[in-house]
Formats: sequence, C-alpha cells, structure tokens
Amino acid sequence: MKRLALLPMLAVTMTACSDPVTDPITGPAPRPAIVTTIDAENAKSGTHLQAGSIGCTVGADLSVSCSGFELAGVGHTNADVVLTANYTATVDCYNPGVNPNNPIESHETSFSAEESFNVESTKNGRMLVRATSVDPNAVAQGCPNPNWTPTIREGTLALTSFSYSLTFAGFTDPYILVTGP
Repeated sequence: MKRLALLPMLAVTMTACSDPVTDPITGPAPRPAIVTTIDAENAKSGTHLQAGSIGCTVGADLSVSCSGFELAGVGHTNADVVLTANYTATVDCYNPGVNPNNPIESHETSFSAEESFNVESTKNGRMLVRATSVDPNAVAQGCPNPNWTPTIREGTLALTSFSYSLTFAGFTDPYILVTGP
C-alpha cells in the first residue's frame, strides 16, 4: 500500500517539473524582429557588399549598434548614414544641494538618440562604412531647473523603435534600411 500511496505523488512532482514555467517579470521577453532591406533601385548598378556584414543589434542596456562593412561598385557616389533610436522612460530630477537622495520632480518622456555621418567613396569605387551606435544614457533628458540632475529611473527605459539607413547622393530613398523594435 505504501508504494501505491507514493506513486501518485511522484507522478504529480514529475509533471510539475517537466512543464516549463516562464516568469513574466524576470523571464526574457522576445523582441520583435530586426528587418534589413537592401534596395538595388536606390544605388548605382553593380553596387554590392564587398566585406563585413550589414546589420544592427540591440544591447541589454537598449543601446543600438550597427556593424561596419565595405561596399564596392559605388563609383564616385557618396552616401549619408543615419541611425536613430526612439525611447520612452521615466526621468527623475534630483537637486544636488537639497536632499540629493530623493527626486524633486519626475516625468515620463519620449526622446531620440541619433548618430549621422557622411561616407565618401574611395579608390576604385569602394566605400568603407564605419560601425556606429547610439546610447540612450548619453542623451540629455532635461529637468525644469537646469541645476537639477536628470536620471532615468531603473526599469522604465523602453526602446520603441530604431532605424538605420544608408542613402546615396542623388537618390531619395535608402539603399540600406534596417528597422527594429
């Protein structure tokens, strides 16, 4: 009888252990896909990836980094590169002189981090595009009083979207467009 009494309890324990449980608070949340589009209509004929890889990643701190690469077949055409990331967060404003451990004013805000630069074609119709990144913590958040110190409240920062584009001179739409969550 003792065997029969323990058997159902063992089965329940095994079933409970075999079912994966995802904690909605601490478990990793899946991110929407990052989409890379290369449109040959928006470049000189023969433009192609020579070296490296085209793509962007989102770090654990929600910074966005895009890889460097080399294009060939661009002729003497320069390009503009723009990386923009859009964020939301709660910002706490601290007065460093009076009770610096408690925020004086808090507000929810939306802001963007951007990096842009021009890339010139080099010898033999090649173009070396450097890696680039944006960091939400490097963007000034602002407080009503310029003497107060703004701080992004832990756990409130969210990346709402980002886009990376490479647009050749003389073209209106990007040759490379990477978009993400």
